[in-house]
Amino acid sequence: MDVLAIDFGTSSTVGVLSIHGRGTQVVEIDGSVTMSSAIYVDKDGTVFVGRDAERRARLDPSRFEANPKRRIDEGALQLGDVTLPIADAFAAVLRRVGEEAELLLQRPPAQVRISHPAGWGPDRKQILHEAALKAGFGTTVLIPEPVAAAAHYASLNHGHRPPGPIAVYDLGAGTFDCAVVGVSAQGFAVLAEDGLPDLGSLDIDQALLVHIGREVSHSEPARWQRILRPQSVSDRRTRRSLLQDVRDAKESLSRHQQTEIPMPEPFGDVRVTRMELEALVRPSFLRSGELLAATIHRAGLSPDRLGGVYLVGGPSRMPLLASLLANQLRIAPTTQDQPETAVAFGLHHVPAGGEDSQLTVPAFAPVAPPVRQPPVHQPPVHQQQPPPPQQPPRRPQPPRWTPPPGRNWQKPTTYGVIVLALAAIVTTIVLLSGGKDEPVAAQAPATPKPTCDQPGPKDEQGFTDCLRRIAAVIPQRGDCRDAPDAATTVGAASAVTCVFKDDEVSNAINYYQGIAMTGLEDGVRAQMTKGKPVEGTWAADGLRGRYLAGVGKRSGIVLFGTEDAPLTGMLVSTRSDGTPRTTAEMVEFFTAQLKP
Repeated sequence: MDVLAIDFGTSSTVGVLSIHGRGTQVVEIDGSVTMSSAIYVDKDGTVFVGRDAERRARLDPSRFEANPKRRIDEGALQLGDVTLPIADAFAAVLRRVGEEAELLLQRPPAQVRISHPAGWGPDRKQILHEAALKAGFGTTVLIPEPVAAAAHYASLNHGHRPPGPIAVYDLGAGTFDCAVVGVSAQGFAVLAEDGLPDLGSLDIDQALLVHIGREVSHSEPARWQRILRPQSVSDRRTRRSLLQDVRDAKESLSRHQQTEIPMPEPFGDVRVTRMELEALVRPSFLRSGELLAATIHRAGLSPDRLGGVYLVGGPSRMPLLASLLANQLRIAPTTQDQPETAVAFGLHHVPAGGEDSQLTVPAFAPVAPPVRQPPVHQPPVHQQQPPPPQQPPRRPQPPRWTPPPGRNWQKPTTYGVIVLALAAIVTTIVLLSGGKDEPVAAQAPATPKPTCDQPGPKDEQGFTDCLRRIAAVIPQRGDCRDAPDAATTVGAASAVTCVFKDDEVSNAINYYQGIAMTGLEDGVRAQMTKGKPVEGTWAADGLRGRYLAGVGKRSGIVLFGTEDAPLTGMLVSTRSDGTPRTTAEMVEFFTAQLKP
């Protein structure tokens, strides 16, 4: 069967075609194994993709979008005077790869497989499905990127299974994803997964841009601001050219100790060293390494029991990353000459004929319909010790890699008086809320979602499935515990308290299920006594909501909640040295780290 695999990335897209009886080959587009995911919309509505889009961007940058995948939650893109639905933007990129594949095959492929980040929810995957239909594809299968990457690296061992599960560290342009994937004679299965939405090569580019701005902006601050916030076509061209030079410099520093970044007039060129770049990215790389280690532990494993740690994505070429991960995990990670193509090739080694939830399929076998697993709440008959009802498994597990009983992952709290003070502040705020709000019923989307107004089964940290929707990655970063007293105080169905330290700042977060943000808002506003609070909206992975950020007598405060379900979070943050936090810092912290 002819199969087209597409690794649809934030900045670049790779296609690999499997032709029946002739093996696999990369679908080259414009003479390259990778195609830019950029799009450009002409005045008549014609959509250009890849190198064509980048060429036309010089004419009118306002009609150009370099990274449409990163804007998936916006619904539509405003490019010049054209409003383009996000599914249509995705479809244009996918269709370009499909057209090149058809030229090679002289017919449409029988099946198309498309990768997606492991943390994408049903709403985002539905947009990708819609884009595949608009691209003209027939049978389409969506597969998580780390599963495909693990399948690729497992296949390199001449078809022999690795000695243990594989950990995948996938640093792409827009996001960081990590997963532990079991590989056995029965197939592939995700044992644990996680990710960071605010870490990717685009974020590294932005950090480097800010760094060089500190070097040159003092001479012409007004001109520098026009580059950062273009006001004319000329400004947009200058900004786009500078961003490309910054990206090229970042890639050059993976091979050389220093490089020059050509700057637009009136600024002089800037020399940047590898040491400077590493200082900028080190905190983020350490954070990603900690998340990978936590994901390995959540799978019931330790690094020494893995069959390997594999790096995926262009930024994985940075020498610092491999050394930091080796120090954190005590195991040397592995990459290949072209890490950008690993996911696309791996899609061919995950035989899938249905939805991406059906991942336990025969490994290294010809493409065949998958064996449908029993529902999650009905453990397979071969499992001798099914998990207790209150802790249902998140995914079906292959027989060989059924994780051992879950360990208590809670970290010892070391913050002493500060943490106790933060907890007291949180309690004080909720006590001053002045009563509780009636639970808000969830909106009725096409795919039914839990209303989250009633308590459900809890894991070892006290989280229900609903609470995990709003908690994002915080459960892996902090000490989280069930908080029935906090739930009773505000009339919530359940609550969890998490504490953790971040850059000498101590944080305490209460997550509530069964009470809307409006039920706590008055009491929280009364505590924001310094300056004017800031309000805003957020959207991530199919969720939408509001946030309120401000500063009290000793601490910064953020209250946030979802629109579609009564889920609320409240952060109280205090510096260890006693200096006050600012409202801007709280907004930045929420946007970069706390937002679901």
